[in-house]
Amino acid sequence: MTVKLVLLKSGEKLISDIKEGFVKDTLVCYLLEKPCTMSINGTYKILDEDGVEGGNKVSVSLQSWPSFSKQETIEISPNWIVTIAEPTDEIKETYENQILGIDEEERAIVTG
Repeated sequence: MTVKLVLLKSGEKLISDIKEGFVKDTLVCYLLEKPCTMSINGTYKILDEDGVEGGNKVSVSLQSWPSFSKQETIEISPNWIVTIAEPTDEIKETYENQILGIDEEERAIVTG
């Protein structure tokens, strides 16, 4: 499993389990398994029990992409992708829990 962030030319930000599609030695597409758009809902401050600020957190929503499609695997042309990046551990864990249904025990087995 390779969960990555994908920025499209359209400006959409996706998170997905991603695979490369080749014909002979030429990359012809990316296969996005259960892709989701990410939206930032806002930030909030974290306070400990003494009221000391521990930093800011961001609230993120994940929504299936493309909307209203029942397909779980989406093929996308490489020329539509601006960049592919590694997600933060928190975002990756949220995606794996909520979208892929992987819990802590399964994640430990997969990662080693």
